[in-house]
Amino acid sequence: MTTVAPPTSTTPATTPATPTTTGRWSSGSGVAALRDALARPLTSYYALLGASALLLTIGLLMVLSASSVYSFDRTGSSYTVVSRQLTWVVIGVPCAWVASRLPLSAVRRLAWPGLLVSVVLLALTMTPLGRTVNGNTNWLGVGPFQVQPSEVAKLAVVLWAAHVYARKERLLGRLGHVFVPVVPGLLLVTGLVVAQRDLGTALVLAAIALALLWVVGAPGRLFAVAATGAAVLALFLASTSEERRQRLMTFTDPFKDFQDAGWQPAHGLFALSSGGWFGQGIGASQQKWGSLPEAHTDFIFAVLGEELGLVGTLLVLALFLTIAWAAVRVAQVTTDPFVRYATFGIVVWLLGQMIVNVGMVLTLLPVIGIPLPLISYGGSALVPSLVALGLLIGFARREPAAARALAARRRGVRA
Repeated sequence: MTTVAPPTSTTPATTPATPTTTGRWSSGSGVAALRDALARPLTSYYALLGASALLLTIGLLMVLSASSVYSFDRTGSSYTVVSRQLTWVVIGVPCAWVASRLPLSAVRRLAWPGLLVSVVLLALTMTPLGRTVNGNTNWLGVGPFQVQPSEVAKLAVVLWAAHVYARKERLLGRLGHVFVPVVPGLLLVTGLVVAQRDLGTALVLAAIALALLWVVGAPGRLFAVAATGAAVLALFLASTSEERRQRLMTFTDPFKDFQDAGWQPAHGLFALSSGGWFGQGIGASQQKWGSLPEAHTDFIFAVLGEELGLVGTLLVLALFLTIAWAAVRVAQVTTDPFVRYATFGIVVWLLGQMIVNVGMVLTLLPVIGIPLPLISYGGSALVPSLVALGLLIGFARREPAAARALAARRRGVRA
């Protein structure tokens, strides 16, 4: 019996990436693989989910480290502050999960009630329920419970403005529909925040307003007028407070007034400069031992740089940029105007706060009391930020291609 050998072929059925003559993989195949990975339908979803989770984890570690001395000095336990932050995480993560699963119709139905609730809460800070912290009456307190309504207002105005503009999508070619009612509503919220003497939050709200006006196609000359007006208003508000005026005059050279207004930014620079490339190690910060005020809140980035070094700070910045890239990718491919406007507003809010906070620590901007999202201590800022990121994750997973990929994956698991 004669056996016949199967036909042979010198060409494989699939051609894998081949190494070069030096034994290394060709750069062209690596670039193509990266491009294919970024083009997958679930890339934005996993990028938002992964970057948010990593930032939250880094934030908990840094709050534990930066607040340990402060907590022990005031309560006898090094874990008091981080325990409170962990409590807010336990509240915020389920809220973010619910936000990611809410239908868009439900989110939009909450837009007007959310704005009204935030306005009422902001107004209540000017009653006996208001609490003054660091010169700003921007806290609302009932017994031991305190909340900062302006943090809730950031999320509320983004969703409300996105809802209004989505309803007016076909009318946005007329300037009147671009302005009304969004601009008066934003001016009302910003005015209430200014009345609380919270200049930092007012500037963030102004940035959100300008970004939304830009994305809906407001004329360019408007932004020149608005930017000039915002700068004049900021300088006026700064001049009404001796503390703000000192910060404005010394932020470019904090060592000029080292014992007074320059103390905090100067020690922030000391912390960053001593971190080097890889930092002193988690828990090894020297500045948190009393030299650096607000080490676990507004200036936590300085402690992060001291303990994790330049590599750690660049990692945090890269994670924020990953969130921005993935969110913009979602906004570009969506066909829903509400998703587009809300996504853009959330990105400007979170990325803008990050830029301002890092600018403060690097003495590129005056110290105006803006926390670093997901990293700084504070439940009032953490929970709205987590809800906003939950919404972005929900937007990403609802994209038609992503939804089909997730459905196919679930069917494969069941099979």
